[in-house]
Amino acid sequence: MSKSPNVSAAPLSAVEGIKTRSRGLRGSLVESLANPVTGAIADDDTQLIKFHGSYQQDDRDVREERRQQKLEPAFSFMIRTRLPGGVATPQQWLALDAITREFGNGTLKLTTRQAFQVHGVVKRHLRDTFMAMNRVAIDCIAACGDVNRNVMAGINPAQSAVHAEIHAYARGLSEHLLPHTRAYHEIWLDGEKLAGEVGEAEPLYGATYLPRKFKAAIVLPPHNDVDIYTQDLGFIAIVEAGQLVGFNLTAGGGLGATHGESATFPRLANSIGYLPKERLNEVAAAVMTTQRDFGDRTNRKHARLKYTIQDRGVAWFKEELFRRLGGPLAAPKPFSFTTRGDRFGWETGEDGRLHLTLRVPGGRIVDGPTAKWMTGLRAYAELGLGELRLTANQNLQLANIAVSEKSKVDALVTQYGLGIHEVATPVALDAIACVALPTCALAMAEAERYIMDFSARVDALLTSHGLDRERVSVRITGCPNGCARPYVAEIGLVGKAPGRYNLMLGADALGTRLNTLYRENLDETAILAALDPLIAGWAAGRHAGETFGDWTVRNGVVVPPAVEA
Repeated sequence: MSKSPNVSAAPLSAVEGIKTRSRGLRGSLVESLANPVTGAIADDDTQLIKFHGSYQQDDRDVREERRQQKLEPAFSFMIRTRLPGGVATPQQWLALDAITREFGNGTLKLTTRQAFQVHGVVKRHLRDTFMAMNRVAIDCIAACGDVNRNVMAGINPAQSAVHAEIHAYARGLSEHLLPHTRAYHEIWLDGEKLAGEVGEAEPLYGATYLPRKFKAAIVLPPHNDVDIYTQDLGFIAIVEAGQLVGFNLTAGGGLGATHGESATFPRLANSIGYLPKERLNEVAAAVMTTQRDFGDRTNRKHARLKYTIQDRGVAWFKEELFRRLGGPLAAPKPFSFTTRGDRFGWETGEDGRLHLTLRVPGGRIVDGPTAKWMTGLRAYAELGLGELRLTANQNLQLANIAVSEKSKVDALVTQYGLGIHEVATPVALDAIACVALPTCALAMAEAERYIMDFSARVDALLTSHGLDRERVSVRITGCPNGCARPYVAEIGLVGKAPGRYNLMLGADALGTRLNTLYRENLDETAILAALDPLIAGWAAGRHAGETFGDWTVRNGVVVPPAVEA
């Protein structure tokens, strides 16, 4: 096996050692869970529990207060589901609703990877939570960690048959790329322990899994609702005569970066080739094992597939991939994207069944003063009408509803105030934010708790220049890791410090161009002052149909980063 140029004689990262010693991701998790002295788990186990779908966190809003009281931080755990394509049954929704009320903080978070997150689970309730999820066929295996994460799939209910087939491929791919270790079942589900030495073979992952996380998605044009070019591994569905025939392969996308380290950067995926649909799992495994064998295991900030391809070149990657596949892929087939965000309100599928997409601000399912999301969606799930689909933009679709049941759903939406999409501005509809403070350990600034306020500020600027109801994508993350995909937003805020952000401009409206740093380390007043003349210039001098992002590039406000073909 050839070595990456980035790992020559450098020592392996500390996490590589933890994985090596972990006995198939078991570590000392059982002992950590049984330790009554602390609400935390052992340091090494904080890395291993990620592979089981959980992160240890603490409430940063009370961290200093607890320190002054000589108390340990208010530790709790976030649990993330593996939910390929984001599809949940009403029974699964009701179970998650009950879980978060009994064991969590009483809310559900809809993520940008079409998964649920339950926050605020204390250590003594971790196993109870995993077991409750398992009873309704939900697991958290490989939802985090150095493995393939939740497989995303685009939502296009108008093409019902193709959409269903794509979801089936997402589920199949998720299963194909799962780790083989039984550690999850042993620790959380009272599974039978292996006798003697742990010896599960990991044919795709090897003994130390991947150098870093790995993200895969499938998209159905013309809607780029999963931001396919931001994924390590992407499959663009090719439909001919109404039938799914294959996929264009993309590889090497990723948005994480580190402030002040120029060797880290967001990157969009390259187009690699076309494959018949039957080869999807085979091709995916070849891409993933290429990264397993050549990815950087010395520097975790430089360990994603995007850096492997950037360092070695697209031509090298194609040659290595095609060698593993036994021959080249065909040239990519033509397609086009026309939209990116979610399409709200009612839609009718080709089979005549109905689908209602609701706007969920910040992706947070919680009862507020006007919108009773937890109560309203519990009432919907209790009707048992159709599945609930999580979109890649933190919204929710009530899917596969018979025409005769539409009035029941409309009544619930009205009763519980869930029709935000009917009155919200386009900016508010599209805005996305990561969780950030108070629970994310990496957050430097607010995101979820700030996104709707900031969106309103942008709307006010647009209105002041005669651009009310104009669509501009706004995304905020509390740190540069990019969980809300801010680097493909027309206006992206990336947290730098409390109340301060880097202002990113210049992405296009379809997710095919990165934005660029425009101003650094600004507070809200400075951000709005920087945007005001730009929005004025866009209003006065835009071409017909020209988006804000395209206007900033055409007028030299920012220069988009170069892309290797």
